[in-house]
Formats: sequence, C-alpha cells, structure tokens
Amino acid sequence: MQKIVTMERVHILFGSNMGDKEAIFAQACLLINNRCGRVVQVSGAYDSEPWGFVAEEWFLNRVIVVETDLAPEELLRRLLGIEKELGRIRHPENQGYASRTADLDILYFGSRVILSETLTVPHPRLHMRRFVLVPMCEVAPTMVHPVFEMTQEELLQHCPDDSVVKKLD
Repeated sequence: MQKIVTMERVHILFGSNMGDKEAIFAQACLLINNRCGRVVQVSGAYDSEPWGFVAEEWFLNRVIVVETDLAPEELLRRLLGIEKELGRIRHPENQGYASRTADLDILYFGSRVILSETLTVPHPRLHMRRFVLVPMCEVAPTMVHPVFEMTQEELLQHCPDDSVVKKLD
C-alpha cells in the first residue's frame, strides 16, 4: 500500500539585523531546504526599520515559500533549531523585541488556522507589519488571509504601520 503525502505551502518570514545578513539568509534557505521542505519561492530583499524597539541596524526581511509534508509543530521545532544554529540567542527574561541574527516566523501554513500553546497561524501580528506584508504582496498578493478574509494587498492597504520598508537591488 502506498502512503499518500500531503504537501502544504508555507510562508515563512526571515528577518536579521545582526552580522552578514545576506549570508545568514542564504544559510537559512539551505538549512530550510535540507530539513523542512523544498524552497519554491523567495521574495526580494527588503531593508526594514526595526519594529517595536530601537536598534542601530535595520532588518533584512524576506519571505520564503516552502512546500513541506511536516506537521506545523514539527516545522516550528526545526525552524527554531535553525535559528539557534544561525546564532540566535533567546533571553527568557527579555519579553520585548531585540536584535537577532535570524528570525524565522511561520506566517501561513496553507490556509490552516492553528491555535496551540506554541504556535498561532496565521501569524497573529502579520496584518500590523509592513515588513511582513510588503514581501508577502510580492510572492502572494492575492492570497486570502483565512481569518480576516482579505488578500495580502488589502491587508497592506489597511495596515496601520507606517515604518520604512525599502526594496534592495
């Protein structure tokens, strides 16, 4: 009997504002491709003003589209391992935002809505962040948010965030 494998298209936000951001991004893609699923699309690179805290270095943000057969919690576990391998240090006492070498956030897991102790999908703040919506509009402008029932373009039009997000050449 043949096992049927269901592939999901997952949108992941990459962010970094420490170290060689492009090299870290390239390594993240390689590790994701080897451990999580096939990278099928990547947005352009965006220089983004820090959101929620003050930092000297701006962020490099990109959306990575992955086809995976992993369960959502397993994908999250592997992404957190990749972050750590790329130098991310999480300080439990730091409840706010901080500079980081690598941040990998699951934005969408197909059209699923997931609410667990460790994972909320769609990402609960994506609609409030230009640095998420601008690259999302590049890779999936008409994709509908399963809770708000709005496209990425519509979410961007209604986004309250006015921070600077510039496309890099």
